[in-house]
Amino acid sequence: EEGETLDWNFMQTYAPLYVEAALLTLRIGFCGILLSAIFQRYVPKEAVTFLFGGNEAWGVLMASTIGVPLYVCGGGTIPILQGWLANGMSIGSAAAFMITGPATKITNLGALKVVLGIKHFLFYWLYVIAFSCLSGLIINLFL
Repeated sequence: EEGETLDWNFMQTYAPLYVEAALLTLRIGFCGILLSAIFQRYVPKEAVTFLFGGNEAWGVLMASTIGVPLYVCGGGTIPILQGWLANGMSIGSAAAFMITGPATKITNLGALKVVLGIKHFLFYWLYVIAFSCLSGLIINLFL
């Protein structure tokens, strides 16, 4: 009987958090998928490579930040990056985009915000962008 009480208390405590996380993930995930589709369909590759091109820090920073809201996983990024690299995107910018994309998929960010709270969530987000920028700059320096 005590085990049943513990199970019920656990459900009462954590079930609302799971529901909140699931609903937030669905809403944010839908927005991310929509944004990704619009980005891939209507933004010309030349415009993207103009922003990310060269071995400049600006391109790496742009690739790091644009990788955050796009709903692409590591495998989904490869076809996108092939076109961008062919049009002049730097290797460091591509690496920065590859790091931030999977680490900050919108669905993951929604769940992390609920679980970690806003302060730790923002710290995580900034760390991922800073690490991807640093990685991209180092790659551009040596390649």
